[in-house]
Order: sequence, then structure tokens, then C-alpha cells
Amino acid sequence: MKKNIEELKQVSNQIRKDIISMLTESASGHPGGSLSATDILTTLYFNEMNIDPKNPKDPNRDRFVLSKGHAAPALYSTLARRGYFDVEKLSTLRKLGSILQGHPNMNDVDGVDMSTGSLGQGISTAVGMALAAKLDNKDYRVYTILGDGELEEGQVWEASMAAAHYKLDNLTAFVDWNGLQIDGPCKEVMSADPVPEKFKAFGFNVIEADGHDFNELIDAIEKAKEVKGKPTMVVCKTVKGKGVSFMENEAGWHGKAPSKEECEKALKEIGGDM
Repeated sequence: MKKNIEELKQVSNQIRKDIISMLTESASGHPGGSLSATDILTTLYFNEMNIDPKNPKDPNRDRFVLSKGHAAPALYSTLARRGYFDVEKLSTLRKLGSILQGHPNMNDVDGVDMSTGSLGQGISTAVGMALAAKLDNKDYRVYTILGDGELEEGQVWEASMAAAHYKLDNLTAFVDWNGLQIDGPCKEVMSADPVPEKFKAFGFNVIEADGHDFNELIDAIEKAKEVKGKPTMVVCKTVKGKGVSFMENEAGWHGKAPSKEECEKALKEIGGDM
């Protein structure tokens, strides 16, 4: 499935609306980082990845790991809109008995390749998947998205060192670099700067891109596939809360659900019904 740019914009708008609606219904969750990662997920699932919702366990499929597992609403909406499960289930987010819990669970949700939530473990798993593909002589690719606050976890750098050591050119990772985490600006909490230079030093091919520009994201993914002998890190400049004016660049919306009034305002701003 390859959608054109206008179609990708329509899908991402719908995913953002789903995120807002889901979190309002559940009265809990993480809107800021879900909205900032939406365009990366849209690009992967609707333009790039070799996947089949009717065969979610296909051994030759591309893999995706949401290392920043708290952005689960964005992943759930993406999977539902891609056809992995009924869209109606999105309204059950975080409810008792629902398959859609606060962090992704690979045992319950078709399309979730790895359970995540403990920051740093997602990229570690993605590295393992990419290494397994090499050992098994498989040509599937592995993708993962990290949060910029997640870069404060030492395990991220251990995994990165391993990815370069094993020359995992079938691994493409993305940093959702929105500059904010739950306690405030990343630079003030525990700066990981300079992010591109650090990943270069760890042996990655590094590409910088606008995480909300589909042309740049598609181009970055294509360039990553051309690189041999190195994993690729796409450092994506993004906006926390992207698409909702009163949420954008506000750390307070990291883990707070909107009220019904805020939901209505946000949905009107996003617009773009599919």
C-alpha cells in the first residue's frame, strides 16, 4: 500500500482525531507524544512497510516496535485504520477487559510486534529482531520510534552500540525529537544533545528530517534502505501535541487527557474527515 501525500495527510488527520477521542473517552493517556509521532507512523504503515493485516504473523513481514510505548494511542489508531482490527474498538482504550491497554501488548493486539513501555527496551528488541533477520538470511526490515526523553536511558546507547557492531543496515530508527518530556524541556531535565552527532559517534548513518513533512520522511526511509553496513537513525524534528494549538509545545499535555470541551475544540481544529 502506497498512498500519495494528500492521502497520507488525510490518514494522519484521522489518526489525530482518533487519539483525541480515545483519550477523552478513557480520561487518561498521553496525547502530546502520540500526536508528535503520528506522521512517522502514517508514513510507515501507509506508504512503506511490507505488512498484511490479514496475516499479522507473516514471518517475512517488516517489523515495527514502538519504543516510546506510552504513545500507544497513535499506534492503535494506525493499526485500526490499516485494517488490523475494528475501528470501533478504539473507544475501549484503557478500559477493563479491553485489548487496548495503556501500553502495547503483543499478546492481545494484532499488529503489535513487541510489548513496550519500559523506555529503552523497545530499541533493544528492534536490534534483536534486525540481528535475527541477518542470522536467518531474511530480507525483512525493522523500524522503531524512540522518544527524545527516552534517550536518557542508558539501555538506548547499549542497543545502539550493538546495532552498529553487527552492521544492522536493515534497522531504521526514528527519534521523535519534540524537545519535551513529562517534567519539562529535555535540555533542562537531562540533555542528550547533540543528538545527531551522538548517533553518528555510535556508528549510525544519521538523517535529519522534519517529522511532519511526508516528503522528507519518505525520502529519509528510501535513503536508509540504500545504506549498507550501518543502521540508520532518522532524527525527526517534531512538535509535541502537533495539530492541536493549545497542546502544541506544552509539556503539561504529555500525560493528560482532554475534557469533552477541549476534545470538541481539538477535533474542530484538526478537521479533515476521511
